[in-house]
Amino acid sequence: MNTLDIDIGRTALVQIDLQNFNVKRDLVPHPAERVVGNCVLLAGEMRDRGGMVIFVRVQLDELMMPVADNPMFKPGTPTPPPEASYMAEEAQVQASDHVVTKRQWGAFYGTELDQLLRRRGIKTIIMSGIATNYGVESTARAAFDRGYELIFAEDAMSSGNAEAHKHCCDNVFRNMGRVRSTRDLIDALQAGTGDA
Repeated sequence: MNTLDIDIGRTALVQIDLQNFNVKRDLVPHPAERVVGNCVLLAGEMRDRGGMVIFVRVQLDELMMPVADNPMFKPGTPTPPPEASYMAEEAQVQASDHVVTKRQWGAFYGTELDQLLRRRGIKTIIMSGIATNYGVESTARAAFDRGYELIFAEDAMSSGNAEAHKHCCDNVFRNMGRVRSTRDLIDALQAGTGDA
């Protein structure tokens, strides 16, 4: 593997949809508890070094739901209660963090995310969250199109489908950036640079 140099001043951690609705779901290959735990560890390391931490949440009652063959919410399904859209307490959002609200899978369209990143001079985004093949992938594709460098924390994200998670990590994310474990990323952050 190539050396992973992380310039903390130009790097942001973007954590996707660590909200009540998602952290209670059955996820694979990494259970939600492990994903959230790894996200907390990454956020702590970033904050300790003055790095930017951004949490993204989807406003479920305003989620864009065009007609689809296999919609996420079947017709007649009750709208999730308001607290489903709240950030999960386990995610440990801090006052210094930014919280971005989206109304679709990806976190760039119709939000202030790009502006937050550009005002801070961010060049690299570390991606994590739930679900790998929905919010994480959609956000990563938009970030890639905007010229950001991407690092994916493979075990700080998961999905409802293990094959979909694996496909994203092996066949999409590796073409867009670098895929590493939480441990590799923490080691690189603690070293300033490192082999990851």
